[in-house]
Amino acid sequence: MSSSRSNHETVREYYGTILQGTKDLKTSACCTSDDAMSPRIRAALKNIDKEILRRFYGCGSPLPPLLEGCTVLDLGCGSGRDVYLAAQLAGPEGRIIGVDMTEEQLQVARNHLDSQMTRFGYQKPNVEFYHGTMENLARLGIADASVDVVISNCVINLAPDKHAVFKELWRVLKPGGELCFSDVFAGRRIPSSLHGDPVLLGECLAGAMYREDFRRLLLSLGCPNFRRTASRRLRLDHPEVALAIGMVDFYSETIRAFKLSHMEDICEDYGQMATYKGTIPEWPHFFDLDDQHRLLTGKPVPVSGNTAAILQETRYQTHFTVLGDRSVHFGPFQSSPASPFSDDWDVVEKCC
Repeated sequence: MSSSRSNHETVREYYGTILQGTKDLKTSACCTSDDAMSPRIRAALKNIDKEILRRFYGCGSPLPPLLEGCTVLDLGCGSGRDVYLAAQLAGPEGRIIGVDMTEEQLQVARNHLDSQMTRFGYQKPNVEFYHGTMENLARLGIADASVDVVISNCVINLAPDKHAVFKELWRVLKPGGELCFSDVFAGRRIPSSLHGDPVLLGECLAGAMYREDFRRLLLSLGCPNFRRTASRRLRLDHPEVALAIGMVDFYSETIRAFKLSHMEDICEDYGQMATYKGTIPEWPHFFDLDDQHRLLTGKPVPVSGNTAAILQETRYQTHFTVLGDRSVHFGPFQSSPASPFSDDWDVVEKCC
């Protein structure tokens, strides 16, 4: 049996039979709170059936704004909580695709399809669920450049072949599309002897990506720049878990990246300026692009070429005015953080 097959079977058993709800988790790695959610998402959460919520395991809220009419793909959708949240945010004209390899979890999601559509007031479902793996979306018929937004909530760490996962999700994203996912990251590489431990793997620890390896992985796929929107350090309160893997520092992070052709691996200065119009719902006074960029409504601010590209070439473009182009280069972009967020991840994209 291959290691990939072994890991898949371990995860299926852990999430399909061992865990019957969040109370069965040994750590807080696969847990989140309503604090990470916008008021609109918290309101949508009240429309989700209780069994779906009970069988949900996630570590963040990877649901970006402006999903109306979008095709959204949820990798590792589990019992369907984020799928049904996205279904409300995308509206009846949107399309939400949930993919998971654990049939027991998918059955929960499917059992509530009719009741959720009735609760949302939709005449026909805008949701579909597929049983399969994140590493092979083509097998499920998900075509190239067919998805506006890919989301995932504390699941990619469970995949044995993360390069295959990111290669596939990058393939299905449309040009200008967004990847927004929450996951567990590690401050050092996990010892190989722990990779197959069923508890450490199922608790989203043994498969956590080392931050720098993640950066290198995206770079290898043609994505040299990504943004962090939220971060918290995890505590390993379970004595046996801490004894086994307590030498590693773990972080729950929410990351966003955009499929754009003009992104650079460091922040470059072209003298561009951006002004937020205040027109994104729930963001009337400012918009947080990431944990280093709070753009105040009506205030022009200098931005790097990468940030300008995000604001000009994605579904966010109508909400910003960007002045300048890349005809003149002024060297590396120098800035101080535009918001008071803390920063404990020292990578090049933080100042973009």
